[in-house]
Amino acid sequence: MADSKREIERKYEATPGTRLPDLTRVAGVSAVVHRGLRELDAVYYDTEDLRLAADSLTLRRRTGGDDAGWHLKFPVSTGIRDEIHAPLADTLPHSLAGLLRSRVRDAETVPVVRLLSSRDVHHLLDEDGVLLAELSIDEVRAERLTAQAHGATAAWTEIEVELADDGDPAFLDAVEQRLHKAGVRSSASASKLARALAETAPKKQRRKKKSGPAAPLTAGDHVLAYVRDQIEAVIGLDPAVRRDLPDSVHRMRVATRRLRSAFKTYRKVLDRTVTDPVGEELKWLAAELGIDRDQEVLDERLGTRIAALPRTLLLGPVRGRLRLWSVARRAGSRRRIVSVLDGKRYLALLETLDTLLADPPLLPGAAQEPGEALPRAVLKDYERLATRIGHALAQPPGEDRDLAMHEARKAAKRARYAGEAARPALGKPAKKFAKRVKAVQTVLGEHQDSVVARDALRGLAVQAHGAGESAFTWGLLYGQEEAAAADRERELPEVWAQASDPGLRSALKS
Repeated sequence: MADSKREIERKYEATPGTRLPDLTRVAGVSAVVHRGLRELDAVYYDTEDLRLAADSLTLRRRTGGDDAGWHLKFPVSTGIRDEIHAPLADTLPHSLAGLLRSRVRDAETVPVVRLLSSRDVHHLLDEDGVLLAELSIDEVRAERLTAQAHGATAAWTEIEVELADDGDPAFLDAVEQRLHKAGVRSSASASKLARALAETAPKKQRRKKKSGPAAPLTAGDHVLAYVRDQIEAVIGLDPAVRRDLPDSVHRMRVATRRLRSAFKTYRKVLDRTVTDPVGEELKWLAAELGIDRDQEVLDERLGTRIAALPRTLLLGPVRGRLRLWSVARRAGSRRRIVSVLDGKRYLALLETLDTLLADPPLLPGAAQEPGEALPRAVLKDYERLATRIGHALAQPPGEDRDLAMHEARKAAKRARYAGEAARPALGKPAKKFAKRVKAVQTVLGEHQDSVVARDALRGLAVQAHGAGESAFTWGLLYGQEEAAAADRERELPEVWAQASDPGLRSALKS
């Protein structure tokens, strides 16, 4: 069983002779208590090509100290990481292996670095003896374990200050200010592993300067940069989905949709004979992810409606029936999602996405200036949306209009994503376009949510009636959803008029 915690820490350069300043002069610190010396022995694991390190992930098996075991750390932001801890075992626990699968795939994780740390620990306490932060002076010796540069070593001393659980990050700022005044410099390395890999790398690799992707110049460059961002989002969100973190399923699903939209919108840039089959697989993945997410949205919507009703209008076991209905529909959904992410089809999709980036199927249009190719693609999606909006508004209220508005919603989503993808190249006009189309998408989305809710309410009413319960409340909620849909239908022409501003389209082309 794995446990998770948020780790917030700062690192500083030191020498064996570095003396700590008086930290009781930091606001809130009443005492600095020496907790003794700890000997830590950690072996860090990665693939041979260091895929985890490339994404700033660390996986280690550590003995010594009071948290011996396997530790997997995910970066959240500078100085903040989520640490997943599993009990000490000879092999990597299954609970952690799954969290690495989107990056590791079928590759083996092997020992890459061993770190021996002599840790001198101090606790910073407030006036009540409550721990504010743990400060340690670590004397570190690193040894490279991979075949390349095997046996290479490095040694250094550093100071590490880790915030206590539920502590205020501003406290670390105050400690840092005090350390800086004493001449202690912040570390240039984000982690011990990063420093160990850098200092034990072969000399030729050390001389090579890391450079990021070249600045996008052509239309193809911009489209590929957007595609790369979405692929990285899918891979990066995989562990969060497995951990059931808030909004992770939704964000991963959105990334798959953005990818599919980019393939369709920028068909003059990327060859659709290659991207269409990939898009179908992304559609499958989005559908699998959507089973749980769609039910979650529906539960929240109906629950909010019920909570807003006076008690006198709640006839029968309304809340209980909604809860049972929801549980039945969501049963096993979490297990299903993890099963999908562990499956061969999903892993094959990730390999396909890697291949697409490594050897992109660029068409001659990819070489065009972004100011020429991208506006044409965005405006083509706009025209598609305009056609669907016109068709929807021409339908009489009822099922045909509902279906037409749903199709318009999908077109609005695609046009919005097209604008977002073009924003780095086209600037403010693309940003404004995407924002206004998003407003249209929101109105159409709320309308579709009402359609879905009415279908669910009809089913709940049938269930209640069949069980001998009153269906009054379900009918009342159905009427509310009908009214909400009518409001959105009346709102749509005004929102669409803003999005279809001719000046905005002209600005995209200029």
